[in-house]
Amino acid sequence: MSHSARSQDAGTDAASRSRSGASTDTISPRWRGQPGRLEVWYVTASDPVTHNGFWLHQELVSPLSGGAFVHGIATAFPADGAPVVARYGPDPLPPARPVGPLPAAGGVVLDPPALRGRAGPVEWDLRLDDPGMPALFTFPAWAWEREVLPAAQIVPIANAPCTGSIAVDGEPLELTGEARGNLAHIYGHGNAQRWVWLHADLGGGDVLEIVSAVGRSPGFNRLPPLSMVQLRLGGRDWPRDPLLASALFRAELGLPTWTVRGTIGHWRLRVEVTIPAAHAVAVQYGDPDTETVTCTNSVLADADILLERRRGRWETAGHWRLRRCVHAEYGARP
Repeated sequence: MSHSARSQDAGTDAASRSRSGASTDTISPRWRGQPGRLEVWYVTASDPVTHNGFWLHQELVSPLSGGAFVHGIATAFPADGAPVVARYGPDPLPPARPVGPLPAAGGVVLDPPALRGRAGPVEWDLRLDDPGMPALFTFPAWAWEREVLPAAQIVPIANAPCTGSIAVDGEPLELTGEARGNLAHIYGHGNAQRWVWLHADLGGGDVLEIVSAVGRSPGFNRLPPLSMVQLRLGGRDWPRDPLLASALFRAELGLPTWTVRGTIGHWRLRVEVTIPAAHAVAVQYGDPDTETVTCTNSVLADADILLERRRGRWETAGHWRLRRCVHAEYGARP
């Protein structure tokens, strides 16, 4: 693996961009009581030593008609067995913007660094200790702040130590000191027509986040996937504007393998992700308009990531071969 790209001008300094107008509170609820909104917080964690993992997905759903509610999904990913999925909630919400900690259901606590709860046979008591890095804006900060897109995703805690305990039916899943996690936040009107997502821990605080999606609106659902890419190396985020750069990336969505690749100036990125069926779960979500989508998710996926820079010819700036420690998904409507 090479980290030579860290010393180059591949991106924008993350701390500088955070000071350029992005909100300092990227975790608190954005919902203000409107109907037809979907807000999601999710945590993924994996241990590259034991290959045990965990996924916590919590939604605030405000339907087009009817009262808002909170519910969630907790999934344990044992290295030597099939994933175990459990749901919690739904619990109703008052018709006003939540105040204070994140709204939760079923006694679950989602208040970083504290993450604890129980759903069916899955029990967890974890700490996700934010190292103090700026949020990673997979979509541009202005798009998140102004809510101008059908939906947007950011990563308030992009890479953090994850400690504590996970158990299934009382049997613990070991986490070593190498376990890492992240917390992401989505807000908008609902899910895309089709999409893929990747969160890859590259080591040393470096991460790669990708959201590539086909829109749901008539006309947009016939267009190629739009790929939002943010690569953080050495505290610098690339590309500078993920929305402008999205036109330069090409994606092929599917299972078990999907790819994203693109060239921006003197930089070229190629990503291939494989979601192994033996370590994946397929779960259904409901949109605010009651339509459903199916998401195939794994925190034990594989990724091959190649970053190149052209200096007369293409040279490798970073190459990561990650096995059974990548967080990835593929979503589609039935």
